[in-house]
Order: sequence, then structure tokens, then C-alpha cells
Amino acid sequence: MVPEDDPAARRLLELLWRHALPGKPVARGPKPAVSVDEVVAAAVALADREGYEKVSIRAIAAALGLRPMSVYTYVPSKEALTVLMVDAVAEQDAPIDQHAPVRERMAAIADGVRAEILAHPWLLEVPPWRLVLGPGRMRRYERQLAAIEGIGLSDVEMDRVVAVLTDFAVGNARLAVARTRETGELSDARWWEQVGPELERVMPAADFPLAGRVGAAVGELHQAPADPGGAYAFGLAKLIDGILADL
Repeated sequence: MVPEDDPAARRLLELLWRHALPGKPVARGPKPAVSVDEVVAAAVALADREGYEKVSIRAIAAALGLRPMSVYTYVPSKEALTVLMVDAVAEQDAPIDQHAPVRERMAAIADGVRAEILAHPWLLEVPPWRLVLGPGRMRRYERQLAAIEGIGLSDVEMDRVVAVLTDFAVGNARLAVARTRETGELSDARWWEQVGPELERVMPAADFPLAGRVGAAVGELHQAPADPGGAYAFGLAKLIDGILADL
């Protein structure tokens, strides 16, 4: 339970679970100009478009045609708004086919996490702790657990499998997002054309025989110094192999 002396936590939980709580009496006075859902949607759209650092109460007010102070009647702070944004994004998760083979279900757990970050890169800037509070995140966790229920894992092991798959997907998505931001309009192939010859010029090849050989093979295959998509597919398959090995 939320302590009686913690109104901020109580308010946040009420906002997160606003659609599940019993209806409240209609307050007297003018009808609100927008809803909490609309405030959260505007914040998510702004973060998707311009990045998390651009999200502010003033910017949200401008997007909705409100005065900044009036936004606080919907959300008490940017911190609370962030939690609502994360949960709203989680509500959009694709379902996991519970009748698919177990490997596909496990892959779907990681795929969903990775796809969410690629669609909303600003999530990488949000601290992950204490965000598993709302219906969106809880429904995701429920679906993830259901995907591996009955395959021979204990309850604690089920939680750890979800965590391992999530951590792997987040790490790879971070690399994919970083590569997109760093290269911008410059293609990987063009970047490698520019950097590759210079690297050969300055690096003493005899000091790095294995790195030189393997790096050359990777560069020739991908026309880039790394391939996040390929690494993800390879690593996820091996990770699932390891998880299933002892079952």
C-alpha cells in the first residue's frame, strides 16, 4: 500500500491506473479542455519527434494550446509525466502468440523490447527503475511470463529469463540507435570508404593480426564496422539455445 503520508506516490499511481479505478463523481465547473491521455500522447509525440530533452511542461502546453500552469492540473510534474509516457508506449506492445513454438515466443519477448526502443529512442534516456508500476508495463510483463509459462522454469527463473532477454534487446537497440545517430545521412558503406583507408594507414597491422583479419572480413561483409541487426539475430539465437539447454 502507498503510505498515507506519500500523496505524490498516491497521485502517480492513481494517474497510471486511472482507467481501472472506479469512476469518480463529475466535478462542478468548466469541462477540462483536454484529457490526461491527450497530455501523455502529446508528450510521446514530442519525444519521438524532437527527443526526450525537448519534453517540458511548457512545450506540452504549447502543443495542446494550453497555458503552462494548466498542464499541472493533469500531471503534477515532468517526472510523473515521464512514467505515464513509458507506460503508454508499453500499452502498444504487439501480443505474443502463445501457441507458437517456445523459441519463437522467447524471441518475441526480445523482439518487442527492441522494436519499442527503435520506435521510441528517447526511452534510452529514461531511468528504468521504478517504472514497472502501470497497466501497460504490467500487462507486458504478464504476456512475457505467459510466453514461457510451463516450459520447465521456476517462477524466479521465469523472471530472470525475461530480464536477460530484455537486457540483451536493450543493449543491441542502444547500438542500433547510436549508429543511426552517428552516421546520419552518411551511409555505412560511404563511411567505411572514407575511414577504412585511413585506418590502414595509421594502424600497425603487425600489432593486430587477428583484429585486422577479422575486422577486414566483417567490413567486407557488412560494408560497415558493425552490424547491429545481424549481431542481434545471431546473439538472440545463441542466448535462447543456452536458456533451453538445461530444460
